[in-house]
Amino acid sequence: MNVLGIYGSPRKGGNTDQLLDKVLEGARTAGAEVSTVSVRDLKMSGCIECGGCDKTGKCVVEDDMQGVYPLLQKADIIFLASPIFFYNLTSQVKALIDRAQAMWAKQQLEQTADERKIYKRGRGYLITVGATRGKNLFEGAQMVARYFFDALNMSYEGGIFFRSLEKKTAVKENPETLQEAFNLGIKAVTP
Repeated sequence: MNVLGIYGSPRKGGNTDQLLDKVLEGARTAGAEVSTVSVRDLKMSGCIECGGCDKTGKCVVEDDMQGVYPLLQKADIIFLASPIFFYNLTSQVKALIDRAQAMWAKQQLEQTADERKIYKRGRGYLITVGATRGKNLFEGAQMVARYFFDALNMSYEGGIFFRSLEKKTAVKENPETLQEAFNLGIKAVTP
C-alpha cells in the first residue's frame, strides 16, 4: 500500500508536522510504503487557469509541482496535514490543491460521470490543528479537502481535528493527540 503524507504547514516541526509524523509512523508500522511532500519546500505557483490541462489532463506549468503529480497518482492513501489559517487550509496547501485541477481535467477526459462517482483510486484523510475553539473551525478545510480528494478520484474519509493547539510544543504537551494520530495511520492502512 502506497501512502503519501503532505506536510502543509509553513512552520517546520510544528504541531501539524508532529501529528503527520505520527500518522505516517503508524502507517509504516502497519506495513505501508510512505512518501512525503513538504509544500513549504516547493517552488511552485498556484493554478494560473490557462486551460492547458483541458485537452491532455496534464499541467503545462513547469515547476516543482511536476514532481508531485506522480506521487499523487501513485498513492492509495493520502494524508493531507495543515494548520488552520483564517478557518481554512494554508495558502501553500491551497496552491497545491488548486494545481490538482490537471488531475480533475484528466478524469473528465478518461472517465464517464458515473465512473467518477466510484472513487476507485483510494482514500484521503485530513489532519488539522487550530489555535481557537471556534464551532465551525474545521468546516472550510474539510470542504476543500473533500473536493481535493474528489479531483484525485479518492474518497474523503474524514480525519483528526484538534482545537486550542497553538504553540509549537502543544501536541507534545497533549500525548493523547499523538496517540490518536498514530492510531489513524494504522487504521487507515489496515484492511
